[in-house]
Amino acid sequence: MNEPHKYRATDKMSDLICDNYSLLMVMSRFGLSLGFGDKSVKDVCEAQGVDYRTFLAVANFISEEQYTYSGEENVFSISALMDYLKRAHTYFLDFKLPVIRRKLIESIDCSGSDNIAYLILKFFDEYAKEVRRHMEYENEAVFTYVEKLLEGKLAENYDIATFASKHNQIESKLTELKNIIIKYYPEKENNNKLNAVLFDIFNCEHDLASHCQVEDYMFVPAVAQLERRMKNEQ
Repeated sequence: MNEPHKYRATDKMSDLICDNYSLLMVMSRFGLSLGFGDKSVKDVCEAQGVDYRTFLAVANFISEEQYTYSGEENVFSISALMDYLKRAHTYFLDFKLPVIRRKLIESIDCSGSDNIAYLILKFFDEYAKEVRRHMEYENEAVFTYVEKLLEGKLAENYDIATFASKHNQIESKLTELKNIIIKYYPEKENNNKLNAVLFDIFNCEHDLASHCQVEDYMFVPAVAQLERRMKNEQ
């Protein structure tokens, strides 16, 4: 990563959160808790057993929305980044998508007479299944492969390029769902609940896109470099 970056190890963690509240999600996915007072990013991370370099790498990537992998091994830890990605998967599958589904049911007429409401819910359920397939493949195949790499075991029939070539952007169908709701769901007397769930869908779409970019522009290049180094050492 090229210096200087927006956030540094000596900055107060509270300043980062106030500057960009989306970093609350980054914190939680690193297992960091609130209540850190005026401690610096480095101190907060070290006190809670988190690699501060990796936290900063992700925080700066998300905030700056540009990243070029430099190949410097001390920029971040692949293991720590993988833990972050695993927690993100848990967040989407076990919390965010179920919350959106519950809010959808509360905001649209699912009594059976509203065909558009049925289609919206069906579309969302199919999308949630697709996201689960996508993330469970990463959890079970990709991360297991990388864990073996970190143990010094290079597979003969798989590499990170295989994953990267098939890595699709899973947030795109949320755009379709938004458009269906915005364009075709009939207006009711009070749309507060529907507007609130739409807001959640917009946020989830952005969050998923950012998550995939972390995988594509941070995780994949770092793993590819590790593969090259291990092959050169053989």
